Amino acid sequence: MSKESKITLIGSKLAKTGGEFIYLGEIEECKNCKFKRLCHGNLEVGRKYKIVSVRSANHPCIVHEGGVKVVEVVLADLTIMIESKKALEGVVLNHEPITCDNFDCEYYSFCNSEGIKEGEKYKIKQVLNEKINCPFGNSLKKVIVELVENK
Repeated sequence: MSKESKITLIGSKLAKTGGEFIYLGEIEECKNCKFKRLCHGNLEVGRKYKIVSVRSANHPCIVHEGGVKVVEVVLADLTIMIESKKALEGVVLNHEPITCDNFDCEYYSFCNSEGIKEGEKYKIKQVLNEKINCPFGNSLKKVIVELVENK
């Protein structure tokens, strides 16, 4: 997926350049809001976004104390765990989540990453040089990836 920017609204207290968030979808309070389309129309549920610019104007919102600001966002890079043998910078792969139900593991959130779905293509931007001690003995590497369009 491209790094094309999108315009949306976010709570003024959260509107900081470089900030990241996972879009969780519309809530009941948004149904009759005049800004609903701008807030929710451009984003995909479950995706992680990075704020690249914040506009100064503040708009009223019944959900966010202090109102909302217009922000420009792009899909954020993701840090995920993959099998060591596949961890090569520049490689494009289909996402295969690491099967793990050890919720107490320090690496759980990287093996079960939010913002990417099984089978989606991504490009490895960087392989992190970090020793991973998987409790199940899996040979894993932490990588930074960007989503790419399925063609």
